[in-house]
Order: sequence, then C-alpha cells, then structure tokens
Amino acid sequence: MNFILDEKILKVLNGFNEWWITGTISEELTKPVKRLAYYEAKKIFENPQIRREVILSGPRRVGKTTIMYQLIHEYLGKGILPKNILYVSFDHPMLKLCDIGRIMDIYVNNLAPDDRDLYFFFDEIQYAQDWDLWLKTLYDHNPSYRIMATGSASPILADKSMESGVGRWTTIRIPTLSFYEYVELLEIAKPILSKDIKPTALGTLASKSLSELMMNLQPLQKHFHQYLLVGGFPEIALSKDVRYAQKIIREDVVDKVLKRDMVSLFPIRNVAELEQIFLYLCMYSGNIVVQDTIAKEVGISRQTVANYMEFLQQANLIYISQPIVLTGKKILKAKPKIYLADAAIRNAVLMIGEEVLTDPTEMGLIVETAIYKHIHSFYYLNNSKVGYFRDSKTEKEIDIIVTYGAMSKIIIEVKYRENTDLSEKEAIVEWANHTRTSAIVVTKNSTDYGVTKHKTLSPIIKIPAFAFLYLLGHVEYISYIGNLQNK
Repeated sequence: MNFILDEKILKVLNGFNEWWITGTISEELTKPVKRLAYYEAKKIFENPQIRREVILSGPRRVGKTTIMYQLIHEYLGKGILPKNILYVSFDHPMLKLCDIGRIMDIYVNNLAPDDRDLYFFFDEIQYAQDWDLWLKTLYDHNPSYRIMATGSASPILADKSMESGVGRWTTIRIPTLSFYEYVELLEIAKPILSKDIKPTALGTLASKSLSELMMNLQPLQKHFHQYLLVGGFPEIALSKDVRYAQKIIREDVVDKVLKRDMVSLFPIRNVAELEQIFLYLCMYSGNIVVQDTIAKEVGISRQTVANYMEFLQQANLIYISQPIVLTGKKILKAKPKIYLADAAIRNAVLMIGEEVLTDPTEMGLIVETAIYKHIHSFYYLNNSKVGYFRDSKTEKEIDIIVTYGAMSKIIIEVKYRENTDLSEKEAIVEWANHTRTSAIVVTKNSTDYGVTKHKTLSPIIKIPAFAFLYLLGHVEYISYIGNLQNK
C-alpha cells in the first residue's frame, strides 16, 4: 500500500521499540516469571549448529509476546545493540497493509547499524501478507538473522510450514499455564523434590517414600481449586476476583478469537452458528460429541459442524481427542471427545463460579479437562498419540491414553470423587492386566494415593489430581532446564 508513507511506518516501529531510545525494556513488558516454553524457545533460537526460525503458537493471552520481550531483555543485557533488535506486531491496522519486505527495507535502510546480526520478533505473523514466503526468503538469504514470530492460528502455521518452513522454522505450541507454572507465578512456596521423581513411576516407590512425597505436596492442594476456577492465562491467573477474571476471558480470549481472528483467517459464513457450536462444546467438554446431534441442535449441516470444530481446534480453543484401541491405532470414523483449551474457558463462558466446587459432576469434568490439557501439552513434542478408549458394546472407557514408541502406553482414569474403588471389570484394570503400561487413577483427596490391590501385570497407582499435575510440571521443568544447561 504505497499511500502509507515510510515516515508513518517508522513512527509505528519507534512506538513498538522503546529500547531504541532508552536502551532498556520496561519490566511491565518482560514480567518476572518465565514460562517453561521460554526455555524451549531460547534453546532452538540460539542453537549454534542448527539454525531455525522459531514460531510460538497458542491461544490469546498465554504469554507468547511476553516470551519475546523476555528474550529481548536478555539480549539487551548481553550487550546487543538496541537498534539491532526489531519488534513488530502485525495486529496493528497500518502494518496489516504492508508486507514484511517493505517493513524490513524501511528498518534496515533507516535504523539498523548494518544488515548483519539482526534480531527480528514478529507478533501475530499470520496477519502479514505472504509471511511464509518472506520467512523463507529471509532464512535463505540472510544467515546472520535470528527470527522469532508468534501466531494464534495453528492451522495456518502448520500448512505454511509444510510448504515453506521445512528445515527453516520450528513451531512451539504454548498452552495455558500448567499448575506447576501457576504455583510459580503466584510465588507459592514450592516443595523441594528430587529431579528423578516422575508421576508415571510412583508405583515403584516404597510406601514410606510415597507418603513422604505426598505430605510434601499436600500444601499445594488449597491452591488447586483457584487454579481450576481462574485458569492458566498468566495475567488473569493473578486475579483474586473470579467473576472479573471470567469477564476478561470471555472478552479477550473467546470473543476476540470467535468474532475477529477466526472470521479473518477461516471461511466462517455465520458467526452466530460458530458461537452456538462453541457454546455446545463448552457444555459438553470432556464428553464424546456426535456431530449429527450438534448439527440438529444448531440447524446446520454435519459437514459445517465438522469444519467449525476443526477451525476451533486450529484456533487453539479446543482439543479433539480421538479414540484408540488396544493396539494403539486410531479408529476410523470414530466419535471424538472434546476438551476446552483451558478449564477456565468453560467456567467463563457458562458463568460458573465458586459454587461449582461442591458439584461433583461438574468438578469431574473440569478436572478431566485440566488433566487432558496437561497431558497433551507434555507429550506433543514426543511424537505421541493422546486419545481415549471406549468399548461401544460394554461402554467401558478409559479417559486418557498416551501411546509412544512401539508398545509404550500410559492409561489414565479420572475419578475426582470420594469413592474411587475399582472393580475387576473396569477397563483400566483389564488393560493393566494385559498390557505393559503405566496405569494411573487420578483422585480427589490428598490421602487417596498408593498402589491398588489388583493383581495386574502392570500396577495401578492412585494419585491426587493436584499432585499429579504438579509432578508432571516438575518433570517438564527439569527437562527444559537440563536441556538448556547441556546446550
């Protein structure tokens, strides 16, 4: 768009890059706590042997931009010249009308000390024209450039990655805060844990050691319910006002994605229909959904429902869990289970407050949603499949199944209630008796833990939900920090 003068673009760029004048970046932008994804992004971004552009993908308000600001803060501290670092948000109305090439030319010709060793941070890159071709060009012709970008729409990033990004960029998916990160963000006293503790291996601990571990974790339980209510959006998680936090989630996360992002990026013909489908999925998060039923309720075709569900997943608002049989293969034409990207989204949309804490049915759905989010986020980099099992004849079900490698499996049953007894005929018992696996029953009470009495091939262990999720985050943290230190 030639009617936009270079001087106007320069003014916008100066507004984004305060460090060009001050030499520093404000603490308000960098935030005091680093997310686990920060360490993964930094590792790839700085790898001296394998150069890659990095794209951070995830829902709105999960801290993608903050990770970039934190890296900018670190590089300024290391002596990188301020004008060697460019931050651009393509969510800006003026920059949506310019391609990356023009912005780069204006920056390099007017501001950069030279055209070498430059750091580029592109926010909401999916709004930039031909962004994938520009990233390819910049990578191929400028080996000294370091480029990181964010995007809220996974599908567009994935499709473009297959075309232009192979061997050039790596996409890192950033979920909402884990319970571990939530504890760190709120500066809650963290228990001292061994680096070797893994939730999938608790069945190997001696009874005394397991009891000591659970006593060590027990103080965290009182913070778990608040985490489930306000969720894992970093700024919102700090709020003690649940109703206000939910209002922000509805306005800044849900409404903006449904009414602006998705309309701009996908072929959405009717926003009202999209909102109805999303509301239906919120009501039944953690359940198997039948697309024909949704189509009948909303008054649209089954194919439209299928398309909109796929768009919602790609926009990072929902997870779609497919059924898995004992062999680990997915079932063709199967009915999926749907989970919200964060349990707090469901609470916000349905306007569920603290009263839900006394509703065992609702709490079961909320906790299962949180557990699925954690499991999916933990294993997505490991080329693993995360799904569920359900026998249509007997209606026996296992809530979450992780398959990785040739034969390895983790099976998880969520029983967030007072009575967690298992009969010999339950699916998790049958699977544990015929498969080498890690079998876990997630419970409600802090005293409800330990190996069950079932004589199965693989032991079944009960773990309270708060302890299971915290330990999962602990393992993830140790992995990230270890990889960074061994870089």
